[in-house]
Amino acid sequence: MLLHGADDAQNDMMVASIGPFWDANETWLVLGIGILLIAFPKAHGVVMTALYLPIALMLVGLILRGVAFDFRVKARDEHRALWNRSFFAGSMLASLAQGWMLGRYITGFAEGWTFTLFAAAIALCLPAAYTLLGACWLLMKTEGDLQRRAQAWGQQAWGPVALGLLLISLATPWVSRTVFERWFAFPQLIALSAIPLMSAICLVGTLAVLRSRQVLDSLCWLPFALIVTVFTLGGIGLAYSLYPYVVIDRLTIWQAASATESLVVILIGCAITVPAIALYTLYAYRVFWGKASALDYA
Repeated sequence: MLLHGADDAQNDMMVASIGPFWDANETWLVLGIGILLIAFPKAHGVVMTALYLPIALMLVGLILRGVAFDFRVKARDEHRALWNRSFFAGSMLASLAQGWMLGRYITGFAEGWTFTLFAAAIALCLPAAYTLLGACWLLMKTEGDLQRRAQAWGQQAWGPVALGLLLISLATPWVSRTVFERWFAFPQLIALSAIPLMSAICLVGTLAVLRSRQVLDSLCWLPFALIVTVFTLGGIGLAYSLYPYVVIDRLTIWQAASATESLVVILIGCAITVPAIALYTLYAYRVFWGKASALDYA
């Protein structure tokens, strides 16, 4: 989405910074969706019934984004702006759809205008989360004017991200008595308070570093590390809130799971493919460590 706010040279640098990792990210997405479909077919039916349209829109956005990412590299100069806009449109459509789905999923697909407004708010906040993550990545991988722009983009996106995380944190225990009791009953309340506390510290720390001069030099890696920590802690908290439910208070993982034989086959496949993809990803990060270099169209 950041391509929309930069010139051609900066767009090329952004593409160069993420290009080596692009295919691996798509692999994780396909693998995750495939595993969930095979391992939990009943949950797939419930979720697909409730989210058919946003899932279709997300797929359209992902396809458009993927095509634009590859075609802009070899496109003629007069056509490159079109592919940049296509990439922006695909990214925005996919992120809005994902935000809507997340909001509906967290509320257990409950009906009512309050739940609809909540899902809409999350849909608007998720693009900001991707913007903040991308800006922090560019701070770490680029230099000069683009790095300074990334600093400004990160500061602008921080507010909506903080709002979205706050809404999710408040809504999850509100829509489910089960979740409320898991978080606010003693003695686990004392131990679990570390998750939102650490998330808040890392989130505020991200903004503080983004506003410092050192973020353009020795601390360029810190915002990315902090925001990844925030999203990781948020995922852990959400997973704890939902477990053992696949759909809150409606369907557990035991009820939704496939036959034992199918799960064994999935386990064997994951034991081979997941480490292989993880090793490839780590190797790619190691090879392309440091600042990105200019994109060559030769």
